[in-house]
Amino acid sequence: MSTEYGLGHPNARFQVYIANRPEYQDIPEYKSVHPLNDGDIAAIGKACGNGWRKVFNVYAKLVYALAGSSDSSFYLANVTTNYQNWQAYRDQQLLQANSQTSLLFSKPRFDNPRASTIRIVMGRTYAKTLAIPNLVWLNEEFAISESQNLIVCPYFDYRQLSNIKIIYLCDLINTLIQ
Repeated sequence: MSTEYGLGHPNARFQVYIANRPEYQDIPEYKSVHPLNDGDIAAIGKACGNGWRKVFNVYAKLVYALAGSSDSSFYLANVTTNYQNWQAYRDQQLLQANSQTSLLFSKPRFDNPRASTIRIVMGRTYAKTLAIPNLVWLNEEFAISESQNLIVCPYFDYRQLSNIKIIYLCDLINTLIQ
């Protein structure tokens, strides 16, 4: 039984972990992973503020950039062909059923990582509370644990995870999926 809870595809192969959760409807009480529907991201952003809008925008930009930079066999590779831009992807697929993406409020488990799953921990401060096995810091902002298929990156905010850093993160992810 999974102890993961958050937003998105329940068995997502691309998982992002965040230390906080939006105070929106019943999200604070979630005990499992719930897929979003069309319009939910906009509603959460409107109700919970600019910070959450930025999290969703940067998440969509990351997946869209990753799809464009990855091998065609990568499970998110069709994103750039199915959606005209990252905004369309965000609004029509991100964190929805069958999206292969999730935003998890639970802490990552380290006992049995799935080899086909990429895991991102958002934020150095949060990562330092997790005791991630075999974590190697590459610089002040990015770290990787190949045994866990896990990368630590800056928080999903335009200032912290800029476009150039998104490209760097895509390169790190591509090293894990090869």
